[in-house]
Amino acid sequence: MRLHILETRQLNRLLSRERQRRQLDEDAPALDQTLKEVLRNANQFVPSEAGSILLDDPFRKKGKTAFQELVFVACFGVGSSNLPGLQLPVNAGIVGVTYLSGRSSIYKNLLSDKKFIAKRDQLSRFRTRSIICAPIIIEKSVCGVIELINRKGKKNFSEEELKLLEIFAGYTSTLIQNVLYARTHIKIAKQDGLTGLYNDRHFYDKLDQDIRMAKKSPEQDIILLFIDMDHFKEVNDKYGHLVGSHVLRDIGDILKKVSPPEGTTIARYGGDEFIIIFSKMPLAEVQQVAQAICNAVYKFEISSRPYFPKTSTPKRLQRRLTCSIGVASLRDHIGYKLPRNDTRQLLIRKADTAMYRAKLSGKNRVCIANRDKEIDPG
Repeated sequence: MRLHILETRQLNRLLSRERQRRQLDEDAPALDQTLKEVLRNANQFVPSEAGSILLDDPFRKKGKTAFQELVFVACFGVGSSNLPGLQLPVNAGIVGVTYLSGRSSIYKNLLSDKKFIAKRDQLSRFRTRSIICAPIIIEKSVCGVIELINRKGKKNFSEEELKLLEIFAGYTSTLIQNVLYARTHIKIAKQDGLTGLYNDRHFYDKLDQDIRMAKKSPEQDIILLFIDMDHFKEVNDKYGHLVGSHVLRDIGDILKKVSPPEGTTIARYGGDEFIIIFSKMPLAEVQQVAQAICNAVYKFEISSRPYFPKTSTPKRLQRRLTCSIGVASLRDHIGYKLPRNDTRQLLIRKADTAMYRAKLSGKNRVCIANRDKEIDPG
């Protein structure tokens, strides 16, 4: 039995459920092999000529039913190699009926059934005679359908075989939920609990990875921005740590908004320090981003927003926050000859030292690392 699966990028999109806040991680457990195993086992217990698993698209699920679609993600049988990625409207066809009703069913004499749409038959020489379908349900919400087509050795499927398929639908649901839980835990392990940015642990791992790739392709540069808030201690002392925590979250949002998403890793380094890795931008453009961050932080108005926002009206505080930024480039300031660990530490030190130079020069500015040895003022 040859199984066909949707390619990983598209499959990941269909797994972007709310539990993950629409974010996925490259280290998350793969689902393709487990979906293949579900179909393989279902076919072993209920031998069939073909079978499929279809999932809805969570990004379109909140829209009108007429525009929702089910996507073939795993399938076997004649002509199934053409099916992964094929989309079916949820308000048409037998799988659509199963999806919308949330009920399992056996379908016989399909040639006379108006609900039947011969999409698979049109793509191959396959001829569908009978189908059993069961909904895949996650947390009381239908997210897909599993189907088997044409019982081998028999004219039709039985009620007992439909119950078996329901078991495999539940198994599929459990597998998907386990993947979502695992991906959530992976994300939490890499996330700073206050700002939602990456934490320092993930930053070190990602910087190591980027440096390793850059050493293989010297034309690639790695640029660090080391960012430290000016006067943040005064904010904490005057308005309290609760306001300070809100400020740090808002600064994290500013960094995400101003920094380009591609090839960028934004992390909270500790306290009121942030660090950004740029792996796909030249130094001149990164300098522009750094200046844009400075400008955005300066324009930011600190709020007295309480922990429970509905308890009182937030007030804009008469206090301006600024930041000092140091910039260091792997290509321009270090080179590619040092061992990876030494390269990582020196790149961080160069960016950190340039940041301190920005503070000593008056704060609220960007400084670029020097090629020669600098003295760390700390």
